[in-house]
Amino acid sequence: MTKKTDSENALPPAGEKKRPPQLWKKGQSGNPAGRTPGTSKAHELREKIRDCVPDLIAKLMEQAKGGDVGAARLLLERVLPAIKPVELPQAIMLPSDGNLTEKGHALLQAAADGEIPAAHAASLMTALGSLAKVAEVDELARRVAALEDSATKK
Repeated sequence: MTKKTDSENALPPAGEKKRPPQLWKKGQSGNPAGRTPGTSKAHELREKIRDCVPDLIAKLMEQAKGGDVGAARLLLERVLPAIKPVELPQAIMLPSDGNLTEKGHALLQAAADGEIPAAHAASLMTALGSLAKVAEVDELARRVAALEDSATKK
Protein backbone atom coordinates (compact mmCIF):
# COMPACT_ATOMS: atom_id res chain seq x y z
CA MET A 1 0.00 0.00 0.00
CA THR A 2 1.41 3.41 -0.98
CA LYS A 3 1.41 6.24 1.50
CA LYS A 4 -0.33 9.46 0.42
CA THR A 5 1.50 12.74 0.70
CA ASP A 6 0.17 15.66 2.73
CA SER A 7 -0.88 17.50 -0.45
CA GLU A 8 -2.99 14.50 -1.52
CA ASN A 9 -4.68 14.33 1.88
CA ALA A 10 -5.21 18.09 2.17
CA LEU A 11 -8.73 19.45 1.89
CA PRO A 12 -9.44 21.64 -1.14
CA PRO A 13 -9.98 25.40 -0.61
CA ALA A 14 -13.50 26.50 0.32
CA GLY A 15 -15.91 26.26 -2.61
CA GLU A 16 -13.80 23.75 -4.56
CA LYS A 17 -14.48 20.05 -4.80
CA LYS A 18 -11.67 17.54 -4.50
CA ARG A 19 -11.00 16.11 -7.93
CA PRO A 20 -10.26 12.44 -8.53
CA PRO A 21 -6.85 11.68 -10.00
CA GLN A 22 -6.74 12.05 -13.79
CA LEU A 23 -6.46 8.73 -15.59
CA TRP A 24 -5.16 10.07 -18.91
CA LYS A 25 -2.73 12.70 -20.08
CA LYS A 26 -3.79 16.31 -20.66
CA GLY A 27 -4.87 16.88 -24.25
CA GLN A 28 -5.69 13.18 -24.72
CA SER A 29 -9.32 12.12 -25.03
CA GLY A 30 -10.64 9.91 -22.27
CA ASN A 31 -12.68 8.04 -24.87
CA PRO A 32 -10.96 8.13 -28.27
CA ALA A 33 -13.48 5.66 -29.73
CA GLY A 34 -16.41 7.76 -28.48
CA ARG A 35 -19.64 8.67 -30.22
CA THR A 36 -19.35 9.44 -33.91
CA PRO A 37 -20.07 13.12 -34.65
CA GLY A 38 -23.57 13.75 -35.97
CA THR A 39 -25.26 10.80 -34.26
CA SER A 40 -26.81 12.55 -31.26
CA LYS A 41 -30.56 13.01 -30.80
CA ALA A 42 -30.12 16.81 -30.99
CA HIS A 43 -28.35 16.47 -34.37
CA GLU A 44 -31.16 14.27 -35.69
CA LEU A 45 -33.76 16.81 -34.53
CA ARG A 46 -31.86 19.69 -36.18
CA GLU A 47 -31.77 17.74 -39.45
CA LYS A 48 -35.54 17.13 -39.33
CA ILE A 49 -36.22 20.80 -38.57
CA ARG A 50 -33.80 21.94 -41.32
CA ASP A 51 -35.87 20.06 -43.88
CA CYS A 52 -39.05 21.86 -42.74
CA VAL A 53 -37.64 25.41 -42.49
CA PRO A 54 -39.04 26.71 -45.80
CA ASP A 55 -42.52 25.46 -44.92
CA LEU A 56 -42.28 26.90 -41.40
CA ILE A 57 -41.24 30.32 -42.69
CA ALA A 58 -44.06 30.31 -45.25
CA LYS A 59 -46.57 29.43 -42.52
CA LEU A 60 -45.23 32.14 -40.20
CA MET A 61 -45.47 34.70 -43.01
CA GLU A 62 -49.03 33.62 -43.74
CA GLN A 63 -49.96 33.98 -40.05
CA ALA A 64 -48.20 37.36 -39.79
CA LYS A 65 -50.07 38.66 -42.85
CA GLY A 66 -53.30 37.38 -41.26
CA GLY A 67 -52.71 39.59 -38.20
CA ASP A 68 -50.77 37.29 -35.85
CA VAL A 69 -48.55 39.78 -34.03
CA GLY A 70 -46.44 37.03 -32.44
CA ALA A 71 -45.59 35.52 -35.81
CA ALA A 72 -44.79 38.96 -37.25
CA ARG A 73 -42.58 39.79 -34.30
CA LEU A 74 -40.71 36.49 -34.55
CA LEU A 75 -40.00 37.04 -38.24
CA LEU A 76 -38.94 40.66 -37.78
CA GLU A 77 -36.67 39.90 -34.81
CA ARG A 78 -34.80 37.34 -36.91
CA VAL A 79 -34.42 39.60 -39.95
CA LEU A 80 -34.00 43.13 -38.55
CA PRO A 81 -31.52 43.80 -35.76
CA ALA A 82 -32.78 45.59 -32.66
CA ILE A 83 -32.23 49.34 -32.71
CA LYS A 84 -29.78 50.34 -30.03
CA PRO A 85 -29.81 53.83 -28.55
CA VAL A 86 -26.84 55.98 -29.47
CA GLU A 87 -25.69 58.64 -27.06
CA LEU A 88 -23.97 61.57 -28.68
CA PRO A 89 -20.98 63.17 -26.98
CA GLN A 90 -21.74 66.36 -25.08
CA ALA A 91 -19.32 69.05 -24.02
CA ILE A 92 -19.26 69.90 -20.29
CA MET A 93 -17.48 72.79 -18.71
CA LEU A 94 -15.26 71.50 -15.89
CA PRO A 95 -12.89 73.75 -13.98
CA SER A 96 -9.52 73.18 -15.70
CA ASP A 97 -7.45 74.33 -12.74
CA GLY A 98 -9.85 73.07 -10.05
CA ASN A 99 -9.27 70.06 -7.82
CA LEU A 100 -11.07 66.73 -8.22
CA THR A 101 -13.77 67.69 -5.72
CA GLU A 102 -14.65 70.82 -7.72
CA LYS A 103 -14.76 68.79 -10.90
CA GLY A 104 -17.09 66.27 -9.22
CA HIS A 105 -19.39 69.09 -8.10
CA ALA A 106 -19.42 70.46 -11.67
CA LEU A 107 -20.41 67.01 -13.01
CA LEU A 108 -23.24 66.67 -10.51
CA GLN A 109 -24.44 70.19 -11.29
CA ALA A 110 -24.41 69.44 -15.04
CA ALA A 111 -26.57 66.36 -14.40
CA ALA A 112 -28.89 68.30 -12.10
CA ASP A 113 -29.29 71.05 -14.72
CA GLY A 114 -30.11 68.47 -17.41
CA GLU A 115 -27.01 69.22 -19.47
CA ILE A 116 -25.94 65.56 -19.38
CA PRO A 117 -27.87 62.37 -18.60
CA ALA A 118 -27.52 60.96 -15.09
CA ALA A 119 -25.91 57.79 -16.50
CA HIS A 120 -23.16 59.89 -18.10
CA ALA A 121 -22.60 61.77 -14.85
CA ALA A 122 -22.35 58.49 -12.92
CA SER A 123 -19.89 57.09 -15.45
CA LEU A 124 -17.78 60.25 -15.35
CA MET A 125 -17.83 60.29 -11.54
CA THR A 126 -16.49 56.73 -11.56
CA ALA A 127 -13.73 57.82 -13.93
CA LEU A 128 -13.00 60.80 -11.67
CA GLY A 129 -12.74 58.42 -8.68
CA SER A 130 -10.27 56.26 -10.60
CA LEU A 131 -8.27 59.37 -11.47
CA ALA A 132 -8.19 60.29 -7.78
CA LYS A 133 -6.70 56.87 -6.95
CA VAL A 134 -4.05 57.25 -9.66
CA ALA A 135 -3.18 60.73 -8.38
CA GLU A 136 -2.93 59.34 -4.84
CA VAL A 137 -0.53 56.60 -5.94
CA ASP A 138 1.57 59.16 -7.84
CA GLU A 139 1.73 61.38 -4.76
CA LEU A 140 2.75 58.44 -2.54
CA ALA A 141 5.45 57.41 -5.03
CA ARG A 142 6.76 60.99 -5.07
CA ARG A 143 6.86 61.10 -1.26
CA VAL A 144 8.65 57.74 -1.00
CA ALA A 145 11.25 58.88 -3.54
CA ALA A 146 11.79 62.11 -1.58
CA LEU A 147 12.21 60.12 1.66
CA GLU A 148 14.70 57.76 0.01
CA ASP A 149 16.68 60.72 -1.38
CA SER A 150 16.84 62.39 2.03
CA ALA A 151 17.88 59.07 3.68
CA THR A 152 20.76 58.55 1.20
CA LYS A 153 22.02 62.12 1.69
CA LYS A 154 22.40 61.64 5.45
